[in-house]
Amino acid sequence: MFSRIIRRTHMYLALMLSPWMLMYALSTMAMNHRGFFREMYGGTAIAFEKEREQPYVLALAADAEPRRIAEQVLKDLDLEGAFAARKVQNGSIVVQRLDPIYPRRITWSPSEGRLVLEREVFRTPAFLERMHRRRGFQHDFALEDAWAFSVDLVIVAMIFWVASGLWMWWELRSTRALGALCFAGGILVFLFFIFTI
Repeated sequence: MFSRIIRRTHMYLALMLSPWMLMYALSTMAMNHRGFFREMYGGTAIAFEKEREQPYVLALAADAEPRRIAEQVLKDLDLEGAFAARKVQNGSIVVQRLDPIYPRRITWSPSEGRLVLEREVFRTPAFLERMHRRRGFQHDFALEDAWAFSVDLVIVAMIFWVASGLWMWWELRSTRALGALCFAGGILVFLFFIFTI
């Protein structure tokens, strides 16, 4: 009975999390072959196109924290959500509105009173990398937390797959010798890379 529960859980978890596994596999390939994809897109994997440029006066003091300025800018543009913000050398505030499909870059220049909104051109390798790196509970949005929770579920599932795979291998007597060879071989190759690269 216990073995049946292990096998079924192993299988159903794999079926449920197959989109995540596929995404992590393809995104790792995109990162591992970044140079190839850069060449494919003419030397750059990321490109932005201007959506609009407009006058913009901020109600906050220009010396306010970049994060506070970014929150207000995104609210005024109706683009609230996860973001990163920084101040650049010329005094402008650059806001990266994080989004899996179409991230946006917003640049506000206090000295000129102008705001430029750009949208990242969709490219599959960049999209996959964004999804791969999307993690953590640091954003104040429920959907971001839900994604972070799904990443935790994938982590737990991978650990369970290793443990349940070992259990299933040990249960089948006819596979023990070859399984032990594969297991030992995997450990040796892994250790080889750790101590030589």
